[in-house]
Amino acid sequence: MICVSIGRTRHKMMMMEHRSLSEKGAELVELRLDWIARTPDVTKLIKDRPTPVVITCRRPEDKGRWKGSEEQRQALLRTAIVSEVEYVDIEDDIADKIPRYGKTKRIISHHNFDETPDNLEEIHESLCKKDPDIVKLVTMANSPGDSIRMLKLVASAKVPTVGFCMGEYGVISRILCGKYGSPFTYATFSREREMAPGQLAFSEMTQIYRYDQIGPETPVYGVIGDPIAHSLSPLIHNIAFRHDKLDGVYLPFRVPKDRLEETLKEFEFLNVQGYSVTIPHKEGALKFAGAADQASKTMGVANTLYKDEKNVWQARNTDYDAALDSIRLGLDPEGKASDDPIDGKQVLLLGAGGVSRAIGAGIINAGGALTVTNRSRVRGEKLAQDLGCAHTTWENRGSGHYDILVNGTSVGMHPNVNETPFAQNFLLDDMLVFDTVYNPENTLLLKQARERGCKTVSGIEMFVRQAAAQYKLFTGKEAPLDVMRNTLRKGISAVAKL
Repeated sequence: MICVSIGRTRHKMMMMEHRSLSEKGAELVELRLDWIARTPDVTKLIKDRPTPVVITCRRPEDKGRWKGSEEQRQALLRTAIVSEVEYVDIEDDIADKIPRYGKTKRIISHHNFDETPDNLEEIHESLCKKDPDIVKLVTMANSPGDSIRMLKLVASAKVPTVGFCMGEYGVISRILCGKYGSPFTYATFSREREMAPGQLAFSEMTQIYRYDQIGPETPVYGVIGDPIAHSLSPLIHNIAFRHDKLDGVYLPFRVPKDRLEETLKEFEFLNVQGYSVTIPHKEGALKFAGAADQASKTMGVANTLYKDEKNVWQARNTDYDAALDSIRLGLDPEGKASDDPIDGKQVLLLGAGGVSRAIGAGIINAGGALTVTNRSRVRGEKLAQDLGCAHTTWENRGSGHYDILVNGTSVGMHPNVNETPFAQNFLLDDMLVFDTVYNPENTLLLKQARERGCKTVSGIEMFVRQAAAQYKLFTGKEAPLDVMRNTLRKGISAVAKL
């Protein structure tokens, strides 16, 4: 079950949102009295309530907005109890001052907005001694491992415990706490009114992560990177799971660069079955794996980790085939060529990161004549040396004659949509321009290329194809490619509106 928090300054708006949430399927709603500008009228708020409620009134020291006296605040909580609301949230330091009465259930809560302390179990034990029906323990996650510690506590708790972590590192605990026995988790009415750091919207929890369908045996997958909040991978994989009616959840795992191996070992508690891997972990993922395919070994990077039937981590690089197939699609849309259309083509590759390394290796193996250029000359020369291909300086990138231009840099990515890595006057009329940037789909580079009459392929195609290959490795099933493509486009459109 998901408890949806509402915080509005007017009674009328709080009641309207409560009805709206009920119509959208919400089963439990938290009414934050501390948000109301005037003296809260509990009786008015709970009369004819469309769902059960949790009454909460937070003090400023608990990141709340209550401006009255402590006596007035506690009087409101007592009023709610006498009115027999379903739940009242009582902070642990005042739990002894507000006795149990009637049918109302007591949520005894403790929040730490700075850290997940070492004595987490001691704090939980003290909460359990304050006559709770439910213990609520919420802390700030400062590392991925904090969420694991919290979920372990929830799983072992004898008293029903709502336990999760705040912040970006804590998002996974908000989504998975029910899997380990939490009576419910918390969400907000909308992302625009986040009540606590890392809180997700009710629509995200239900439509993307399908929280109420996550059970003890639900397989867990995810994307690891840093940063990771911007990633659209959770959106497209979870919607694909839903389309195929598969039991599974795909999460955003923020993992610092220097803590990959340590974190993946901590995540063994979650029994994760597969990871998509993005910056800065593609080299680390390859080192972590127990085995890897030849392409990953050749390139020195992997963008996928998955467990085989023997529970051994396997590394793969799905960028490789996805990029080549995208280029081939642009050169030969109907697939009529008997030979590889890349063979013999002059190709200029912009960038020297992990994606560029994968694409470069693929082009060479397909018979293309590759030239690498990069803003950092040292990195560009190093990649060219590793691949055994030509190199040109960034300043001279527009002086050659190329059949194919590939942008493997992030130039032009949202929100910097008015930038391009290759001036329009550098473009040639008969050139194929492939931009690996997928947000926005129509980058400035691609717009200017079409104006010059070039053939173009957007990063949407590569992103979807590499994700589809991961999906098959994870699930053993062919991915719903069109569903993923349409979902990604909608996701990009939503991000563009923010």
